[in-house]
Amino acid sequence: MGEWTAFPYVGAFSFDGASVLKAWSRLHVADVEPAPHDQAVLHAWALFHNGEFRQACEAGLKAGGAGITVANKATAIYANYLEPREKTRLALFQDVAERAEKQLLAEPHNPNAWYWRAYALGRYSQGISVAKALAQGLGTRVKESLERVIDLAPSHADAHIALGTFHAEVIDKVGSLIGSMTYGAKRDVGLRMFQQALRLHPGSVIGLVEYANALVMLDGDDKLQEATALYEQAAAATPADATERLDVEMAQAELAN
Repeated sequence: MGEWTAFPYVGAFSFDGASVLKAWSRLHVADVEPAPHDQAVLHAWALFHNGEFRQACEAGLKAGGAGITVANKATAIYANYLEPREKTRLALFQDVAERAEKQLLAEPHNPNAWYWRAYALGRYSQGISVAKALAQGLGTRVKESLERVIDLAPSHADAHIALGTFHAEVIDKVGSLIGSMTYGAKRDVGLRMFQQALRLHPGSVIGLVEYANALVMLDGDDKLQEATALYEQAAAATPADATERLDVEMAQAELAN
């Protein structure tokens, strides 16, 4: 698996199985993952929420079943936030997409198998350039996967955020006309996705950040003040776990730019 960069705030969170279960509804409000009955899977989730991403991935893979979702989330979050080597980042996203594809063969109605497939392909697309990814047909796969998540789990806030980001990035890269005609990307739909995500999970730090990013992509300086207010709200949030801590740091970095 190679060396993984450590979570920079070691010890900031100290979840165990019992405390993860107690906080489950808060920790998983955005992905509607059901609380596991398997203690090995629960242990993997505790590692994940503490920021022990490599250990969480290994524990999830060892547990199998619902543990694959933990492994995929741990890998994807690690790759997105902490992996400094671009080639390794892309390879990790490919690993997640491949595992999610296999998971879907066994569980075609599992919304988070569809979600992590979409997330990994989306982040991979950003890494190779959105325009190049669109030409390879990856954009259609991302969009269809996220729409499938929302069909299966209408309250999946993270899927709404990711789909909103898809619409905004496609329009930003190829324009509204080609984006709409060729890829089904529409400004109003994208913004509506973010608004729905924040209704489902008002405290979503990543939702606030990605909504702000989308406003800047779509409307530039005209929405800079509104975007700044969203970054400020995200930057002032109290993180519930390691991933949210990284999201808060990202918001703070945006304000510092």
